[in-house]
Amino acid sequence: MQTDDLSDIIPKLKEDEIQLVVIGVDFDDAEYGFKEENKDATKAQAVDELGIPRVKSTKPVASYKGFLTLGNPEQYETAMAIDIERYPKIMAATTPSASKFVVRSDMGDATQSTMTMNGEDGQNGSNDGLAAVKTAMTYQVVDTNAPGGKRDVDRDELSKGYEYGRTAVHISESDRNVTTYETTPGLDVVGFVDKNQYERYLDMSRAHLIIGQRGNEKASMALSSFIHALYELDSYAVARLVPKENKEPRTILLAPSIEPDFECLYDIELPFAEDMRSYKFPPLDRVVTVSGKEIKIHRNLPNEDLLDAMSDYVDSMDLSIFGKDDEGAPTEYMPMDETYTPMLHRIHQVIKHRAVFPDAEPPPPYEILTRYSHPPDELVQNAQPALDRVLEAANIKKVPPKARGRRGRKEAPKPLSELDIGALLAQDPKRKHKRIDPRNAIPEFRQLIIQAEEDSAVRDACTQLKNIVFDWIRHSVGNSGYGRALEAIRVMREEMVDMETPAIYNEIMQELRTKLLAGDLGEGRGEMRYHVVTKKLGLIKASDLPGGASDDEVSKWRAAG
Repeated sequence: MQTDDLSDIIPKLKEDEIQLVVIGVDFDDAEYGFKEENKDATKAQAVDELGIPRVKSTKPVASYKGFLTLGNPEQYETAMAIDIERYPKIMAATTPSASKFVVRSDMGDATQSTMTMNGEDGQNGSNDGLAAVKTAMTYQVVDTNAPGGKRDVDRDELSKGYEYGRTAVHISESDRNVTTYETTPGLDVVGFVDKNQYERYLDMSRAHLIIGQRGNEKASMALSSFIHALYELDSYAVARLVPKENKEPRTILLAPSIEPDFECLYDIELPFAEDMRSYKFPPLDRVVTVSGKEIKIHRNLPNEDLLDAMSDYVDSMDLSIFGKDDEGAPTEYMPMDETYTPMLHRIHQVIKHRAVFPDAEPPPPYEILTRYSHPPDELVQNAQPALDRVLEAANIKKVPPKARGRRGRKEAPKPLSELDIGALLAQDPKRKHKRIDPRNAIPEFRQLIIQAEEDSAVRDACTQLKNIVFDWIRHSVGNSGYGRALEAIRVMREEMVDMETPAIYNEIMQELRTKLLAGDLGEGRGEMRYHVVTKKLGLIKASDLPGGASDDEVSKWRAAG
């Protein structure tokens, strides 16, 4: 608090009869030996309230105003048509976006200009030394006669089109209406579905609420009758929605909601067939053998003891009654109206702090923003006995970490015959030079890696497998040989990672890329490099293993040319 001008400020306050109220939280000062006893906690509570985000109230904007129809009112007198209004109920809050600015070099008063709110240059802007960054986009086409092999074209010369296979289908602006699906605004009930038959995973969008037209008692009464009919029959309505003319139609589900002082329909968008993703996974409650037999008791299936222990553990982690209300009674631990978006309010917190203290480090996030990012300690402590029973029932054991750099430490697998395979191979005159047979390349490569005692032996084995892979690619009919080549590359990569020798593998992959781009392995072999990239068989990065490739080298290797 600046005290230099207090002699002038005090007479002015008295002259204008200004009352100065100073609100303090804690004026205790150990240095001066001052401590106030029995302080009122109201001020401290007020400061704590500043750490609770304030939810912004939004003005309701209708996304649809029109009729809710059942049947065609233009053809049938018995059809239903209700004036309704539709408003968003649940919508994801967006975080504020940052703008790009540069520090101006021309700081003179006569030449300084800034960006106004409409995006145009203005002479009366703020003198903060910043200028907004403008974005310019240019369009180029390949032209061998132009400098650099590309020629700039004006946007007006461009036309839109669609890709059909490898063919560009051009549709002019005058014919653009042929791609428009003509629709008229409306909300038409298509049918009804039993409440218990609806699957929750079909919810695909934000939720809206539908009410009768405001000020129209007849519409409100009619909609209330429709809502009560759905509620009493435990049913949902399926409707077709077109919010505006020529907008794409949507299929939505209408669910009734009845409260003591409010009735409405909640709607959620339903997926079309193209929106569904169908996956098949093995069942969790049984094991299906190759012959189709179903096994209910298996070592990979939970037994009754494990199911009971897990059920008790889930019950012990119940959050619905872990909280306490003002009277100390059990209540919900994290109610929805107290669960705030951490990212949104953290950004607001940092912006406000940086605006006041430009050079200071931002404060830690508010406690309420991180409160629900982990289970409460007391709940975890109370549930520990139940968790211990789960670990005991599931026979959980700690697995030691995988050893790195296994060379000289990995014990070769022992055959059932207990014969010394290495000695037998060493006695074979055909194995004198330890050449890898392309017909059995991967097993023999692994055998050589296990027996290798020097780096030269490892490099020789990788070189042999590399030449075999190159030969498979070169003589592949189409992409028929890519599969075994990719498998050999995968095995080589795994072995080099285990032996902590990424340099050998990276050298081979660099050579593979060079030969594929140069066409040394045959014309049209670029697809092979695409498969290597998509299957994540590229260079071993330094972040994964010491001595690996840098991020720039990895990016350059993935580049097309």
